[in-house]
Amino acid sequence: MWDYTDKTMEHFHNPRNVGTMENPDGVGEVGSLACGDALRLMFKLDEDGKIKDVKFQTFGCGSAIASSSALTELIMGKSLEEARKVTNQEIADFLGGLPEQKMHCSVMGRDALLAAIDNYQKGTPADKKVDSNVVCNCFGVSEQEIERAVRENGLVSIEEVTNYTKAGGGCANCHDDITKILGRVAREANGVEILSKPPSKKKKRMTNIQKIQLIQETLEREIRPSLKKDGGDIELVDLDGDTVVVSMRGTCSRCKMAEFTLSDVVEAKLREFVSDDIRVVEEEEES
Repeated sequence: MWDYTDKTMEHFHNPRNVGTMENPDGVGEVGSLACGDALRLMFKLDEDGKIKDVKFQTFGCGSAIASSSALTELIMGKSLEEARKVTNQEIADFLGGLPEQKMHCSVMGRDALLAAIDNYQKGTPADKKVDSNVVCNCFGVSEQEIERAVRENGLVSIEEVTNYTKAGGGCANCHDDITKILGRVAREANGVEILSKPPSKKKKRMTNIQKIQLIQETLEREIRPSLKKDGGDIELVDLDGDTVVVSMRGTCSRCKMAEFTLSDVVEAKLREFVSDDIRVVEEEEES
């Protein structure tokens, strides 16, 4: 289990400024449901050009929700110039800190804010990746996002880049590109040494009981809260090797997007936290 602060848990269970708004001045969208985390941020300005209202919608883990909530608290009442200076580290500090492996949630909030500001000031699309050079196709992370995270947080390894942006945490095809970005930033910062090779992923050998326990924990922490918000739920039915059999409950059992949820959300999360070899299938109904 991740070690979350009380403030992080409080913002997760009671997030501020959740929802939508009509005719926002600026909108920013980052992440994707396929990656397991997605954030839409909206704001309105008062006559003095300061943020008078801000709303967000987040699909993701507790850290993503808490980080989005904290961000709205930090930028309320600020001018866009002041809001643009808010860093992902300030978001994490506001919550009393985040686990290293969850820092990407604070970065996602910062990126959504910058996208919303650019949407208002420059008329750029709400999804700022439309014309970006995407480096990590698994998680849709652009070169600009990686470079900004490296510069602002002093990152020097692929593992740290993955923690802060998710880039490199999937198929690993982008590791060479990430290394080049690290090298370029390091040279500009007077030759900081970087890890030229990504740290190898150590696969833990687990018994079936240990694997089932980890699957249950992941469902409870990463997936079930989001499903329950819409009246749905998910239950672990069986484990056959690396095949996880689940049952969709509530509104999820009747949802046309259930197949998408299983493959692009549930399976993605279980592969991230349990094993790269996990496959998720739905329990067959008895005829």
